[in-house]
Amino acid sequence: MKQRVSIVTLGVEDIPKSRAFYKALGWKPVQHEHGDDIVFFQCGGMVVALYPRDLLAQDAGVSPDKKDQFSGITLAYNVNTKEEVHETIEQARKAGAKILKEPQDVFWGGYHSYFADPDGHLWEVAHNPFTLIDDQGRFIMEE
Repeated sequence: MKQRVSIVTLGVEDIPKSRAFYKALGWKPVQHEHGDDIVFFQCGGMVVALYPRDLLAQDAGVSPDKKDQFSGITLAYNVNTKEEVHETIEQARKAGAKILKEPQDVFWGGYHSYFADPDGHLWEVAHNPFTLIDDQGRFIMEE
């Protein structure tokens, strides 16, 4: 696993309110096909995403109601292939991670898995065929 973070996803209660807040800070959302269900902001070589907190917990396979189990934030490590998702999850498993969701296809067309580090921080390992990871590891969403 290379030393990088592709996406920080913030679980929010109200997408339009959170989108308006970040836009008021001067951030520009990246346009995409998923409408108002998720918001992406390109931040240099990584992305900050806003997604409904309950759906983010559901996606990771944890309860949104147990604050001690889910902080409302996930980190994503994106890779270029489905095979790399498997390889990274096996590396995490051998390092002692708790695998929360085995590698699988995702409704939006990608492939992903989730693990928790020893302190319970959630990482998504994903292959997104609609994005680019450049030679320096920067995660780029198409505008």
